Amino acid sequence: SCAQPDPIMASSARRSREDFKKAKELEELRKLAVAPPEIDEEGNMINPHIPQYMAAAPWYISDGKVGLKHQRMSHFGAKGEEGSLVTKFEPKFKKGKRANKFRKGSCENCGAMTHKTKECCERPRRRGAKFTNKCSADEIVNFEKGDSFDAKRDRWKGYDTSKYKQVIDFYNKVEEARKKKKAKELDEQMRRKALKKREKLLRKQEKRAARKAKKAENPDASDSDSDSDSDSDSDSDDEDGESGDELKDTTGEVIQKRDARTRTTVRNLRIREDTAKYLLNLSVKSAHYDPKTRSMRANPHPEKDPSELTYAGDNFVRMSGDVEKVNALQLFAFAKNETGDADVHLQAAPSQAELHFQSEQKRRMQEANNLRRSVLDKYGGTKYLKTPAKELLLAQSENYVEYSEDGRLIKGHEPAIPKSKYVEDVFENNHTAVWGSYWKDGKWGYKCCCLTVRNSYCTGDAGKAIAMSKDKRKREVS
Repeated sequence: SCAQPDPIMASSARRSREDFKKAKELEELRKLAVAPPEIDEEGNMINPHIPQYMAAAPWYISDGKVGLKHQRMSHFGAKGEEGSLVTKFEPKFKKGKRANKFRKGSCENCGAMTHKTKECCERPRRRGAKFTNKCSADEIVNFEKGDSFDAKRDRWKGYDTSKYKQVIDFYNKVEEARKKKKAKELDEQMRRKALKKREKLLRKQEKRAARKAKKAENPDASDSDSDSDSDSDSDSDDEDGESGDELKDTTGEVIQKRDARTRTTVRNLRIREDTAKYLLNLSVKSAHYDPKTRSMRANPHPEKDPSELTYAGDNFVRMSGDVEKVNALQLFAFAKNETGDADVHLQAAPSQAELHFQSEQKRRMQEANNLRRSVLDKYGGTKYLKTPAKELLLAQSENYVEYSEDGRLIKGHEPAIPKSKYVEDVFENNHTAVWGSYWKDGKWGYKCCCLTVRNSYCTGDAGKAIAMSKDKRKREVS
């Protein structure tokens, strides 16, 4: 089976419309597996689904034959060459002749003729080769004429792979030193724990011996309970001291614990006493809980008084504070932009938007007040607007309060008793009535003695008799 040139893969030979149409039909038949696939010069079948920009060789390397040889790297090398990149070690620079005397025009530092003093890569000598005549060998660049474009620019050409073993040995030594240090630290930690345990055991033995001696001196005394308590306290103290680094809150609950041996930190995201959101209301019709975001937007107990709730949903927090004010300001900016006023922009000019919003609010309030005043002037009814609160009129409110059969409060808040700014039910200067319990001729006084002088001493029934005689005398005169 010799390779037949294909009209699709042929190079830039100009084809007629009929040839182009036949080539397209043949391509479609090959894609549908009706016609046999194309075969290159090596006898390999070419996939008909390969795009033409990959299958067609560029004009500068096209040899007029069908195939994918131009996609292989070996095509760029010389004929019969396996690859253009150098795989074996060949030093990029070779050492050449070494002079015994400094030559004019050579490097003043090392004495080589292949580079200048500024380009020298050797360590700067204290006295250069110009003065000591100790010259280094010349470098010969190892560039062969047969090298390809990639081989000339191979950055790893001439690199000795055996040098990398030094890097590997260095990191292995560092790893061994780290393991030895870790083992030493663990041994030291175990030794300290064993020492603490031994000291603790000795303290217990000393306490037991002291308790036995004390009991032998005074058999009636019973201090075993106190000693056992002290032992348990000391044990718990020792255990707390060995527990590591712990972070506690104000209530003493551990919220973060760090283990020095494993270098890990364990943090409790929720305090143990806090009830999870999904446990606040176990009803099926309760608020939806999203376990992925750990959020519950609605109120789990909408039937309860909001003042008694510890958690009213995430939306309650989102709609509190200045959130409503910012939302109203954003809606005002949107409305202004829709009407064509581009000066109001909440992000670009927030202060200007705030001033526009305030002026608009004042204008609306003024229009509402003018409308209300005009309606009242036309139809009247001002006296009906000056009514007391509904609580005073009907003695009712919307606050839910629940009482038991014996009159005790179960749920809600009792109505507060109104208080004045003055001190109530405090009798002064031997009075039996408070100031303001008596009124006479436009003056306040005390009802117990009919005196109208503030902070006066009570005269009792004698003061009442004098006040009555004065009134009787005034009536007789009039």
